[in-house]
Amino acid sequence: MARIKIKELLKSTAYGSEVTVKGWVRTKRENKAVAFIALNDGSIITNIQIVVDVPSFDEDTIKLVTTGACIAVTGTLIQSQGKGQTVEIQAKNINILGVSDPEKYPLQPKEHSLEFLREIAHLRMRTNTFSAIMRMRHAMAFAVHKFFNDRGFVYLHTPIITGSDAEGAGEMFRVTTLDPIKPPLTEDGKVDYKQDFFGRESNLTVSGQLEGELGATALGEIYTFGPTFRAENSNTTRHLAEFWMIEPEVAFNELEDNMQLAEDFLKYLVNYALEHCKEDLEFLDARFKKEEEKKPQAERAELGHLEKLQFVVGHPFEKVTYTDAIAILKDSKPFKKGQFKYPVDWGIDLQSEHERFLVEKHFKKPVILTDYPKQIKAFYMKQSEDGKTVRAMDVLFPGIGEIIGGSQREDVLDKLVSRAAEVGIDEKHLWWYLDTRRFGNCPHAGFGLGFERLMLFVTGMSNIRDVIPFPRTPQSAEF
Repeated sequence: MARIKIKELLKSTAYGSEVTVKGWVRTKRENKAVAFIALNDGSIITNIQIVVDVPSFDEDTIKLVTTGACIAVTGTLIQSQGKGQTVEIQAKNINILGVSDPEKYPLQPKEHSLEFLREIAHLRMRTNTFSAIMRMRHAMAFAVHKFFNDRGFVYLHTPIITGSDAEGAGEMFRVTTLDPIKPPLTEDGKVDYKQDFFGRESNLTVSGQLEGELGATALGEIYTFGPTFRAENSNTTRHLAEFWMIEPEVAFNELEDNMQLAEDFLKYLVNYALEHCKEDLEFLDARFKKEEEKKPQAERAELGHLEKLQFVVGHPFEKVTYTDAIAILKDSKPFKKGQFKYPVDWGIDLQSEHERFLVEKHFKKPVILTDYPKQIKAFYMKQSEDGKTVRAMDVLFPGIGEIIGGSQREDVLDKLVSRAAEVGIDEKHLWWYLDTRRFGNCPHAGFGLGFERLMLFVTGMSNIRDVIPFPRTPQSAEF
């Protein structure tokens, strides 16, 4: 008999029909007469209960039904007499697909810390928390593609291996086939990359944006969605060495158009989560409330997790310049009382504490900051007429801080070349990029959304390592 997913069975009213389910045992309670097995197959956060008439089954089979074991059950779908479930299965046959040693299986039916679960990332998706997160990750990825597809964007696959540094930060992973002990050297003693696989120094990409601009200036509207890599020795709750980025790029858009696209995009994604991830969100909302109760009253979030999502889709984003934001921060109580850990002055790169104050305390809504000092932004951002700022934008969210960064791109060739030189980028390495300013140039704009930052927001998790299946961080690439 064909397997039916638990998600479908829990909605069924075909009482009396014979069904087959397959999944992993979460718990088993039994006495001499009856056993109750909680079975989950990953299709939904809810388990289905299997009722077993113990005397009717082989004793050795029942003994092998332990937490973590994988089983197939054929039985009769009946209306449940217990609370919290509508149906259950009266077992007729149990087939053990995979045994589990109950003494060694690390996921016992109790609460485990997130730190412990990171150590067993190969098994943590079997828990309610991580199965919910991974189903939501799938839903959000699908929503990203649907949003752009429905608006006529072209999905562009930009390279993972690149010879350019889009951010000018230099924090890139090198890709090479040269001998790590004795690489070939040039006459002046430097590594001879001409003998490497690509004939030049190559790296894992930090962004698909530069190539995305090439696509936009040919196809009009494109987006990228792929893995990016940053060799930043950071162990914070907001940084990964490998993460996924969504980067739309649109010809003929200017900063105002870019801001509107970002707001529409984020609201669409959050709305999609609310509409299509109901069971998982309800579970994560209850988990969020439980975690908040452990904190001192003064540190608790003002909004519950679901309330925070609804708050974002229910309010227009506040638009404010960087200069005005600095003035607001300097006039704030935390600044005057010396409560900010980092200094506040025009020209600084705003820290998370500053961004969250603007969103959560001052405006009490999502904020789009614009017109940043050019010295703290990337070389490709369009320079403003004041000579000091660029047409940049960052979208700030409650509990997260920056979730999107973007800009109108510099379309004046001389300014772009000059700014690249200022940050140490040799124009000969970007000749292909500069050609878009030489041949059929146009205004264009885009932004990047860190997918894991989005996942932090929609799941209510506090550590970015918990919203990606197998996190890559300094000294950690085990799984």
